[in-house]
Amino acid sequence: MELKIVSTTCPYCGTGCGLNLVVRDEKVVSVAAWQRHPVNEGKLCPKGRYAHEFIHRKDRLTKPLIKKDGKLVEASWDEAYELIATKLKTYKPEEMACLASARVSNEENYLMQKFARAVLKTPNVDHCARLCHSSTVAGLAASFGSGAMTNNIQDIAESKCVFVLGSNTFEQHPLIGRSIVRAKQKGARVIVFDPRYTPTAKQADLYKSFYSGTDVAILNAMMQHIIKNGWEAKEYIENRTKDYEKLKAVVMKPEYSLENVSGISGIPAKDIAMAAEWFATAPSACLLYSMGITQHTTGVDNVKSVANLLMLTGNIGKVGGGVNALRGQNNVQGACDMGCLPNVYSGYQKVIDEPAVKKMKEAWGCDVAGGKIGYTVTEMMDVLTENPPKLKAIYIMGENPMISDPDLKHVEHALKNLEFLVVQDIFLTETAQLADVVLPAACYAEKDGTQTSTERRVQRWHKAVNPPGEAKADWEILCELGRKMGFEKQFSFKSPEEIFNEVARVTPSYGGMSYKRLEPEGLHWPCPAADHPGTPILHTQKFANPDGLGVFTPIEYKPPAEVTDAEYPFILTTGRCIWQWHTGSMTRRSESLEREAPTGWIEINTEDAKALGIRNNEMVRAITRRGEVQVAARVTGDIRKNVMFMPFHYAECPANVLTNNALDPIAKIPEYKVCAVRVEKIKEA
Repeated sequence: MELKIVSTTCPYCGTGCGLNLVVRDEKVVSVAAWQRHPVNEGKLCPKGRYAHEFIHRKDRLTKPLIKKDGKLVEASWDEAYELIATKLKTYKPEEMACLASARVSNEENYLMQKFARAVLKTPNVDHCARLCHSSTVAGLAASFGSGAMTNNIQDIAESKCVFVLGSNTFEQHPLIGRSIVRAKQKGARVIVFDPRYTPTAKQADLYKSFYSGTDVAILNAMMQHIIKNGWEAKEYIENRTKDYEKLKAVVMKPEYSLENVSGISGIPAKDIAMAAEWFATAPSACLLYSMGITQHTTGVDNVKSVANLLMLTGNIGKVGGGVNALRGQNNVQGACDMGCLPNVYSGYQKVIDEPAVKKMKEAWGCDVAGGKIGYTVTEMMDVLTENPPKLKAIYIMGENPMISDPDLKHVEHALKNLEFLVVQDIFLTETAQLADVVLPAACYAEKDGTQTSTERRVQRWHKAVNPPGEAKADWEILCELGRKMGFEKQFSFKSPEEIFNEVARVTPSYGGMSYKRLEPEGLHWPCPAADHPGTPILHTQKFANPDGLGVFTPIEYKPPAEVTDAEYPFILTTGRCIWQWHTGSMTRRSESLEREAPTGWIEINTEDAKALGIRNNEMVRAITRRGEVQVAARVTGDIRKNVMFMPFHYAECPANVLTNNALDPIAKIPEYKVCAVRVEKIKEA
């Protein structure tokens, strides 16, 4: 019984913690601490601690499945490949789409967008960053020229004022929460604004609840107060930014006075003023946000407003400063970097720029999808419900839209309208059950590769065990299918390292990286040359815009797409809990995690529950304009009156039956964080 220790990177949130997998008799039996890892230093959250429990589950997919007479039956790989290749060749490029995954490696995501653009010749490729941080990519790119977290995780501990807005960091990214604690121990002030009194809020020196969706108004009020008091970073604004006067013309309007915004947001005027003073007068200040900022019809506006505040106070490009957009999934940053978006190739090279198109044609040695922006995943679901649908076939790798996407009845209707659906995954997910072909994939512990964390740190995965049965790594499947469809040269890779070397050749921000250089602790992009040390902090000398300047963007407050009324009098917001992750396909198969949070709930303020006659743990009916679910009430004083919260992980009480699929006009991200809801007692028969 020889034990083997294999170092790798956690497959859950975007923090990028290092794990040591303990292997005995060709099985991963435990997770041990990786003490020297720079992100987590041997500490792990519950998900990381039990990241081995789903690997050897008996319900892992082990053979390809093909739907015959309405039932999925086992098939050979040859049979599955033959069917996929034959069917996909019958469709026009614009009738097909591919969904990549924030859960698989950089190499596999790179191959999926290459498969879409080179083999299928379709521009329709996207992944679930559309549903979490597409507004970050769009908003920060417009302000700074780069759509990523500006500082690194360790740097948060050096900040003198940490403002957490739209993030329950201690549950969503617990090991980043450690950096907040360290900053506080060094004397930093911590501000948390959140509709819920979360574990993160309990760490704050200043906590206030507010109405979800009022972020722009709050940030404008803070900026007005800063400018009125002369706390703005005048020299920084003069030398490193442009369009300040345009910003000032908007934020100084009477509607963004402390008193007026207090009425909009629910935060007392004196507390908005205090937050503004603490943030502006600190020697360094950073802002942490997650999907509480991004998942709105005003998501891009929210992100630009965050960028405005940080530039106004001179906190971009310095130690202890920064906009820290915390990614929710292990490789959502990497999937974006690899070009799994409808408008860019890897490294955010635009598909409509002729030099970029020419570069990819030459690199891949074939024609590629025309220089046209394809459908986002949210747009795919909409066009699938048209008559006739504009899409006929979708290939999904490692995504589960039947739980993750908004307005699930709409999603189910859309996917059932497809003529042909391929799903590649490690379990028979809710989405895979609808597929015509299901391909069994390897999980993170069963393959080599890289992933890119929220702080832009590119790190290695190391294979610990073999995948079960006939399951294969996603990169192997895509290479075999690509060759089957006539692209022998383009998909001739023998290892993930060969794929990564191609990524480095065509992706400037990864240009100086290699597997050797990534050992043992990874590198932060941009890393453009082999002798470049990587870039932990962005924009230290100039911004990534062509002229090197940061751009102020004046933003007016707009209310959410759906507001409360007499029929639906409460605001519903959604999110995660510490014990579960995303659609639950992995965590809900971990006995230790499932035991802690075995089903969903709806949080209801104590006073609201009393008025509705609802008791704690009572089953209730939550109803929106899109559907209803039965769910247990969790009555608590830790949520704002008139606001309710549901975690979205649970298929038996899916929050996304209720959520609104109204989209941000730029990022096309849905408004998960605000919709109107009513809650009823369930009448006994």
